[in-house]
Amino acid sequence: MYRTERVISGTILAGPELQTLEGYVCIKNGVIKEIGEERNNSTNIIAPCFVNAHTHIGDSVCKDPALGTRSGFRIKKDLDTLVKPPDGLKHRILRETSYRELVKSMRRTLLDMIETGTCAFADFREGGVVGVSALNEALQGLELESLVLGRPLEPENPREVLLNEIKRIFLHSNGLGMSGANDMDSGRLREIAAFTKKQKKVFAIHAGEKNRTDIEQALSLEPDFLVHLTNANAKDLQRVADIGLPVVVCPRSNFITGVGRAPVLEMLEAGIPLAVGTDNVMLNSVNMFAEMEILSKIFSLDDRQVFKICTLNGYSIMGLESKGSIEKGNKAKLMILNGNSNNLSGVKNPINGIVRRARPSDILSVFHS
Repeated sequence: MYRTERVISGTILAGPELQTLEGYVCIKNGVIKEIGEERNNSTNIIAPCFVNAHTHIGDSVCKDPALGTRSGFRIKKDLDTLVKPPDGLKHRILRETSYRELVKSMRRTLLDMIETGTCAFADFREGGVVGVSALNEALQGLELESLVLGRPLEPENPREVLLNEIKRIFLHSNGLGMSGANDMDSGRLREIAAFTKKQKKVFAIHAGEKNRTDIEQALSLEPDFLVHLTNANAKDLQRVADIGLPVVVCPRSNFITGVGRAPVLEMLEAGIPLAVGTDNVMLNSVNMFAEMEILSKIFSLDDRQVFKICTLNGYSIMGLESKGSIEKGNKAKLMILNGNSNNLSGVKNPINGIVRRARPSDILSVFHS
């Protein structure tokens, strides 16, 4: 955290609507004390940091899984083979990884988040009490806001044993982040969701990733937010919108696992609150610039909307204390980009430039308070 006063000049993406203005930002003791309009010669672009709203940080222990080849072409494996508990590839690897190696690997990914402009993230942390403890240890000393959502190690245990495990998970986490509703007994899943709500903790769940067969049941659990909805139809989206339920989409992950393309434009048109995550570290880096470029160029979304769902939207969806926007009185969570880099030089509209072509190497510095 920055304890002294610092003034940064440049082009600012200010406020909740990312208004572009030329001026300066004054930061003191980690808080934005003043924003002023003033002509200057700085090529800095001062922008809010990213919120990576869905990750699986434990996957950092395996960043290059063998997906198989045939005649020289890469073949995508079935999603269940990769990530379905308890015996998907990632879960087998996690069981074989020592606690110390797990913490070390996660720590490197968290540092990568900071270096690439992310200041907050939500993680679905497998491995029960030990899993969430490992992530908390990896986070020590890092100025990252986090929503740590654990998961019971043995959900089929007797009810009292399971609830006691979940209570211990809650001592180290913000709630639970469950796999799809088709991955476990529906009655037991309802018990887990109800218990989580009774304890006033966050309950989130994957839904509609591989197909839409688990969406209805996921909605019946009254989660705080859903992840994916890649294969949701118009009726599903209307129900989600009517409830006012936030959704986190993971475009790159969906492409690499071959599950399809989420109806992001339709979600936005329906008024569904959206955020974005990079999902499994084993398949994708935590680089949010890559997510923005896909949303702009492949999904043909408005660039300002893309930037908002990758930054400011995540704070409210995750229920974080910070707001993320560059406004007087807010904590300083911003990145300074080099508008005169070989990549960004000549960009006329800073939002369009950042969304469509910026990359981590364009970042000069990151402020996390």
